[in-house]
Amino acid sequence: MIAKRAIFAGRVQGVGFRFSTKQIATGFDVLGWVKNLPDGTVELQVKGEAEEVDEFLLEIRENSSLAHYVQEFEESEIPLSELDGVTGFTIAR
Repeated sequence: MIAKRAIFAGRVQGVGFRFSTKQIATGFDVLGWVKNLPDGTVELQVKGEAEEVDEFLLEIRENSSLAHYVQEFEESEIPLSELDGVTGFTIAR
C-alpha cells in the first residue's frame, strides 16, 4: 500500500474538477480526498495499492474529461499516516 499527494495546475477550479475526481475514484479501490487550494491549484491525497493509485492518477490527468484542464501535474509519495482515519474518497474544504 502507498500514499501519494498530487497537485494539478491549469484551469482546474470552477470546472467541476473535484466532483469529477470523486466520481472517477468510485471506479478504483482508493481512499483519499481532493480540495481547491488558494493559489488556484487542486490538491489530492490518495492511498491504496500502488497499481490502483497510479491508474487512478493516470485516469484523471490523461484519460478522463478532466485531462484537457490539467496543464501541470506534480506527484510525490507521502507517509501512509497522512491519511489515517480516511474512509472513502471525499471533497475536502
